[in-house]
Amino acid sequence: MEKYILALDQGTTSSRAIVFNHKGIQVSSAQKEFRQIYPQPGWVEHEASEIWSTQAEVALESMKKAGIESSHIEAIGITNQRETTVLWDRHTGKPVYNAIVWQDRRTAAFCDQIKEKGYAPLIRKKTGLIIDAYFSATKIAWILDHVKDARKMAEDGRLAFGTIDSWLVWNLTGGKVHATDVTNASRTMLFNIHELTWDKDLLSLFNIPANILPEVKSSSELYGHTEGSFTSSIPIAGVAGDQQAALFGQMCIRPGMVKNTYGTGCFMVMNIGEKPIESQSSLLTTIGWQLNGKTTYALEGSIFIAGAVVQWLRDGLGIIRSSSEVEELAGRVQSSDGVFFVPAFAGLGAPHWNQHARGTLVGLTRGSSAAHIARAALESIAYQTYDVLQAMKADSGIPITELRVDGGATVNNLLMQFQSDIIGTRVARPRITETTALGAAYLAGLAVNFWPGIDAMEHQWQLDRVFTPSFSEEQRNSRIINWNKAVKTAIAWTKE
Repeated sequence: MEKYILALDQGTTSSRAIVFNHKGIQVSSAQKEFRQIYPQPGWVEHEASEIWSTQAEVALESMKKAGIESSHIEAIGITNQRETTVLWDRHTGKPVYNAIVWQDRRTAAFCDQIKEKGYAPLIRKKTGLIIDAYFSATKIAWILDHVKDARKMAEDGRLAFGTIDSWLVWNLTGGKVHATDVTNASRTMLFNIHELTWDKDLLSLFNIPANILPEVKSSSELYGHTEGSFTSSIPIAGVAGDQQAALFGQMCIRPGMVKNTYGTGCFMVMNIGEKPIESQSSLLTTIGWQLNGKTTYALEGSIFIAGAVVQWLRDGLGIIRSSSEVEELAGRVQSSDGVFFVPAFAGLGAPHWNQHARGTLVGLTRGSSAAHIARAALESIAYQTYDVLQAMKADSGIPITELRVDGGATVNNLLMQFQSDIIGTRVARPRITETTALGAAYLAGLAVNFWPGIDAMEHQWQLDRVFTPSFSEEQRNSRIINWNKAVKTAIAWTKE
């Protein structure tokens, strides 16, 4: 009887499930979108129970499509949108408030206060992170301080905190297991990435009781077994935040290897080996994964708005009917004709880290059309990637000869070619672009000996297409100069 690994890929806008075979090939998949809740400007929430129900639904649907039962599944691997914060009642299993999403900016002013008190160097040193509303700590504090009885429930030991992986593990195991992995823990702003423990000083700083926190495990080990969701019990054996899972799925297993995932946001991650590097370029130092007692560290640059800019062209401006139409529309013009779009809808991420910047469109003339705006929107993804790549080169001192890419937007050949043109480096797109789910599958599979080791997985990585630069140095530089001017405009707009 052939066996499989089931990967649960819980993203920002949808829940997905993919069944993988021994060759690392996708056998079937299912996906379901869920509601995005915007209670007021800058606030973004999800209903945690809807995340769980859609994830459970697609898990069963993907198995049905593959024509298999739960007894055919050797293990489940989980990968998830990171930083998104859920607090729930341990007795009832019900959340006390909606999940506060990583994009949410409600705690920006609180973050500013912490910076003003001089805590940035301490937080940087312990966690590798920059103080920002992006991470979980201030979201937890907000729920404890603003939701009726939440703090009392925490004091009474009734409250559990989790990022989305913990929430799924809790529900899959019928409330038996409250755990997370090191990669997700490293995104909370509460976890010491050197000592690999929850940090008492930071818990005290944010006034968060330790009893609400999950147990921290490695990225590849037995977490527990499913109860009730499937016809038979399945081991849960791998967990990693989505970007770390993609780094592993892309087989960036040696220091200096870099991947960029083009999803709702854009996330570039570089393997830096077994010793953390403190970034001098406002990048994040984070945990890549932990396997067999060894911790691999990574540098990461987060771009908040990537694929989301295409959704905005569709839902906000209405110039395309579906996201897939953007390449054709942008391709109607040879260039953006001097139009630059800085999609700072939720502030600017790395390397600028300006949480107050806002979206800016510059260089418009009477001749500017929907096609120019669409092209400028696509190009903004590549420019933001360029900014992060330059910062990574500076921090690591390693020349980058290849960028491995994955995620939904990589099917867009126009974007991938422009990406290569702007960074002046080859862009490699693998045959399997579902590398986030594949990384989770690999981590789970290693724990149950579904794959003999990393060498076997590395052989499974196959190239689909390479994009090589076509711009001259002059063409590249003139565009980058104008992009930098546009970014300065987006930042200047918010200044008093």
